[in-house]
Amino acid sequence: MDYIHTVQYYETDRMGITHHSNYIRWMEEARVDFLSQIGWDYARLEDMGIISPVINVNCDYKKTTTFSDKVIISVSVKEFKGVKLFLSYEMKNEDGVVVCTATSSHAFLTKEGKPIRVQKEYPEFYKTLSELAG
Repeated sequence: MDYIHTVQYYETDRMGITHHSNYIRWMEEARVDFLSQIGWDYARLEDMGIISPVINVNCDYKKTTTFSDKVIISVSVKEFKGVKLFLSYEMKNEDGVVVCTATSSHAFLTKEGKPIRVQKEYPEFYKTLSELAG
């Protein structure tokens, strides 16, 4: 499932290229969009009492992007272990060239910060993520 981000002027540095920190923000934008596309948007999860903090992020920068470039971000479920979710991201420019690959991992917690057993407490959500993990 793809998300398209247009590089903004303020996201570039003095050298005219996108500052590396923005790729992490784009991952979050794409992740929020991904969850909406699969029917589990953040508002729904929060209404259910679920929070999902990021516990790890890794980015490999392959090629620079600059102001007004379109970055197509593909998000997929790499692995799902019930309490932890591992996502993969592939970012390409409009020519289809990979500019960044990344991963993030997330926990599922109650609003009080206690781990949630997703399979037992939210079986529909568990099923969706398990199927996407393949």
